[in-house]
Parts: sequence; structure tokens; C-alpha cells
Amino acid sequence: MTIILMLLGLVTAVIVVAIIRAVLCRPPADSSSVPALEVSVDADAAAAHLSALIQKRTVSSRNPDAVDGSEFEAFRRLLVELYPLTHKELERTIVDGNALLYRWRGAADGEPLVLMAHYDVVPASDDGWERPCFSGDIYDGKIWGRGSIDTKSTLVCAFEAVESLLKQGFKPSRDVYLSFGNDEETGGEGAPAIVRHLSASGVQPGLVFDEGGAVVRGVFPGVSKPLAMVGVAEKGVTDMELSVKSAGGHSSTPPRHGAAWRLARSIMRLEARQFPAAFPSATKAMFRALAPHASFGIRLLLANLWLFEPLLLRVFGASGGELNAICRTTMAVTMLEGSPAANVLPAEAKAVVNVRVAIGQSVATVVDRMKRVIDDPLVELRVLLPGEPSPVSELSGARFDALSETIRDVYPDVVVSPYVVLGGTDARHYATVSSTVYRFSPFELSKAERASMHAVNEALPVASLAKGVEFYQRLIRRVG
Repeated sequence: MTIILMLLGLVTAVIVVAIIRAVLCRPPADSSSVPALEVSVDADAAAAHLSALIQKRTVSSRNPDAVDGSEFEAFRRLLVELYPLTHKELERTIVDGNALLYRWRGAADGEPLVLMAHYDVVPASDDGWERPCFSGDIYDGKIWGRGSIDTKSTLVCAFEAVESLLKQGFKPSRDVYLSFGNDEETGGEGAPAIVRHLSASGVQPGLVFDEGGAVVRGVFPGVSKPLAMVGVAEKGVTDMELSVKSAGGHSSTPPRHGAAWRLARSIMRLEARQFPAAFPSATKAMFRALAPHASFGIRLLLANLWLFEPLLLRVFGASGGELNAICRTTMAVTMLEGSPAANVLPAEAKAVVNVRVAIGQSVATVVDRMKRVIDDPLVELRVLLPGEPSPVSELSGARFDALSETIRDVYPDVVVSPYVVLGGTDARHYATVSSTVYRFSPFELSKAERASMHAVNEALPVASLAKGVEFYQRLIRRVG
């Protein structure tokens, strides 16, 4: 009886502590202030400029012969036309053939502000689009076309902000760099070449700002307020190839365990044994930021990870999709190759596995585990394109605070939260030279708008673009 009473007392104490922690987990006092400076934005001009730039078909490809260099050249010429003062006052360097780097000299020394975007886009055809995919049509209050969100829009926001500030006679206190890659969509060399160029010039970037999260609603259970999700790290993106060789031959006399069978078994084994689940520090920081604004039940869980973390990991993992991707390394078989004919046994069967490497793991640890799970010496595993997860940027401090304050200047009601970017961006290359690399697109995007990137009907509301221009002006004034 004594042991039972002690256990009941312990359970009661744990419950009481958890409830108290949830009750005390409240939003911080509102310390926001009205911005001292009004910002004027010509939304129609910004929309027209984005429209014109969308019409340049800057489609990148891993096959150099599939890249139309004339479109990239036309895009760069158009930038000079649209932003004459920027091109007069800033120093422009074309790096590695197509990547663009602009330097706006500051009044004094200091770690520069770097504003990033990429001007290449993924392929598109008009099938399924409401407006032609490279039309740049301004229709129904939106700018339509490939790149309208990902990411010619943020490039336009940066240029619009710089051009406007130059007209106002503003001079930054420190250097401001505009860094625009030309092959982000293919994991190319544009952004790495810019980083190498800056490093060779002795430039040590301060705050680095690229695409990433956005202002979103209804994405986290129990949180009704709009969220400004700021990427502070990103998972690694690695392509691996599984291959099995065999003698081939006629399909009328198949072997018992041929190449295709072994490959299929390997894939099934990988699917059946997912990587272990864990929440990295940046994800725990996200929970801490969201907890005060969540409903009581969700707040009870998030404010007491010491108690509920195993439960949350099971729920996230079982949910699949984005929640599962938040808490572990994921694998997706994206390409399969076998025999060229229906009645021929494959001499070699191949599969490409796209792996998103979680924070805290590495390509090497992923390869080791995949080999153990496959457990077949006849299956060769080869890394095609390695990509390590990025370091986690600072989760507090002057630069993160400056970014958060700028976001709240433009979107006063949002909750600013860090998170781990599940996809890949060019920002990962700057993470090797700066501890404050942040990924945020300053637009409020609906679920449909977020889903349109790399899909059909990509379109950005003109009002959202105007908010983005305002954001960049305020960020340059605050940090630059």
C-alpha cells in the first residue's frame, strides 16, 4: 500500500508540475513600438517589374545544353533598365558566368548585410495553368508565372528597396551586398562561387538573409495567430543510387532472385525501417516560441517536453508528411531504372533515393545505416550528390532580434518562430562563413500559394509584394 501511495503521489506531483508550467507559459509582454519612419512603396511599379522579369525564361538544368544562356543575359540587361540608379551607384560583379553580386558601400566598417535570392526557376509548361506560366500576367490582383514566389519576387523586393533608398539619399552604415544565384534549383555553383569570391576578398558577412519560411496561418495545431517562420537551419539534401547487376537474359527463364528483385527488397527494407526520430535544438526552440500562443492542451505538451517529448515524437512520426520530416532523416525513391524491354531481364537495376539529412546527422552516418538496413552485399550504394545539413544559426542576439523586430514592423500581429527548413536553399553555403544566416520570405502566403511553387498556378498577390518591398526597406535601414 505504501508503494502504491508513493507512486500516486509521484504521478500527482508530475501532473501538477506540468500544469503549472503550462499555466506559466504565457506570451511575453508586448514590447512592440510604432515604427518611427513611414515607408512608401509603389506597388504597381514593383508588380510591373516582377511581371517583366518573369517573362525571361531563366530555367536552370543540370544539363548545360538545356540552359538557354540568352534568357539569363536578357534578364541581367533588363535589371539594368528597371533599376538604373542601383546599377549606377552599386558595384556589380558577375561571378562564375551568371551569378550576380552587388556591393553597396557603407559609411563605415562593419560586418556586411547580405540579401540573397536566386533568379533561376524550375521548368514549366502552360498545361494546368490559369494564366500562361511565363506570361507575368497581372490578373485578379496577382502577378502570375514561374518565379513569382520562388524567388524572383524577393529579388525584386531587394532591388525596389535599394532603388527607393538611393532616391531618398540613404547611405548604409555598413556594406550591403545583394547576392543572386543563377542555379539554386539544381544545386549549382553560383552561390558557392559568390561565397568563395567574398571570402577571397576578406569579406566576413554579418546577417545573411535568404528565402525560406513565410507568414502563414493554420499550420500548427492549436495556434490560431499568424506565424512568421524563420529558417535557422536546413536539412541536408543528398542523392544516392542503389544498383544491382546481374547477367540479364531472356525473361522466359528468370532467375529466382534477379537484379530487380534485390533492388525492390532493398527499397522495402529501407521503407520499413525509418531513421530514428529526434527533435533538434532548433525545433525545440520553435516549440518554445509557439507554446505561449497555443491552446491549453497543446501548450501543456510543448511546455513540458521533459515529460511529453517521447509521445510527441511518436505522434509526429506516425503522422507522416511534414510532421514526420520535422523529426527525422527521410528517404524518398524518386527514380527507377531497369530493362529497356518488357521481355529482357535487366542487366542492372537502379534506384535514386533522395535523402533529407536531419540536423545532427551526416551523409556518412546515413550511408552506414542504409547499408546495414539493406544488408545485401550485391546491392551497391553510391552517393551521387552529397549535401550535409547546415549549422544552426544563432537563435537569439542582436541580429535575430533585428530581423524579428523588422518582421513585426510589417506584420504586427505575428508570432516570430525559428524552424528547420526541410528543403534546400543557397543560404547553406553562407552558413560556413556566418553564424547568423536566416531564411524568410516576407510575404503572407496561403496554403495554395505555398503549394504552387514548383507546381502550377504560381502567383503572388500584388499586396504581398508591396509588403515585401516595405520589409526590405526597413531591414536595410535597421541593419545596414
